[in-house]
Amino acid sequence: MDISLHYENIFLKPNFNSVKTRSEVDTDINFLGKVFRLPVVPANMKCCVDFDICQILDIKHYFYIMHRFDHDIFEFVKNANECYFNVVSISVGIQEKDKVLINNLSKHNFRIDYITIDVAHGHHSKVADQVKYIKDRLPETKVIAGNVATRKGVDYLAGAGADAVKVGIGGGYACTTKDKTGFTYPMFTCVMECTDSSTSGINVPIIADGGVRCNGDIAKALVAGAKMVMCGSIFAACTDSPAPTVKDSSGRRYKQYYGSASIHNKMDKKNIEGTMKLMDTDSFTYEEKLLEITQDLQSSISYAGGCNLGVLN
Repeated sequence: MDISLHYENIFLKPNFNSVKTRSEVDTDINFLGKVFRLPVVPANMKCCVDFDICQILDIKHYFYIMHRFDHDIFEFVKNANECYFNVVSISVGIQEKDKVLINNLSKHNFRIDYITIDVAHGHHSKVADQVKYIKDRLPETKVIAGNVATRKGVDYLAGAGADAVKVGIGGGYACTTKDKTGFTYPMFTCVMECTDSSTSGINVPIIADGGVRCNGDIAKALVAGAKMVMCGSIFAACTDSPAPTVKDSSGRRYKQYYGSASIHNKMDKKNIEGTMKLMDTDSFTYEEKLLEITQDLQSSISYAGGCNLGVLN
């Protein structure tokens, strides 16, 4: 019987290294033609990113994906172009309104570097159709599609024209898909399967989305084959994240972290596959958390015996 493994089931074994100091270790990543300071991206969720956070990430040369909920994506793109963002990166869905948006963006000739097609079940004909729709109207834009959990799903979206694929079903801290539907796939094994191109020969970068509970899980996702790792709760807990802050009767502060398919995000009770979690507020700001992740990843690379991310892949 095949065994499927979560990140918590994996332990990485150290190797000899000769770097003089961990601060010399390089965590830069070339993702679809652009270089970013970390192979990490905050989840494209309301609790994790907003315009201000995206602007901070962009200025500091970290990858970001703006979420698609309760805001005017057209205005975001317009403002990002006017503010001279280094990268313009947004999310869309697969509804008719998303096609109208894509047409409007195309007509205005805005620079859009990345579009992520953000749906719960990405191994679907409508997602492939949306990939083609975007590519026809915005041929210079890199398209990330997902989420899927199998290599067949990766090949299907790559065959439709996706430049990268986001993988992970039911692994998020506030996700209840596995409980509501019975479907999920432990993330370490999921990423390993989805990055294995030996049968199809199709090579596309993979974003591992979900299941990261601590910084060490990022290194494990990279070892499994991911090019980029998406983290939600780690960033939502930051003091300056968009996640609402609440206090209990004793004055203890918490962050409200809720899934994109939760009633708190959707504002209705249809097809709910997420919940809201109260998390202790981290003492770190977003920038401090990114520095911590950088230092921890530098240590991971050092333990692995290398001086850059190549030693983990």
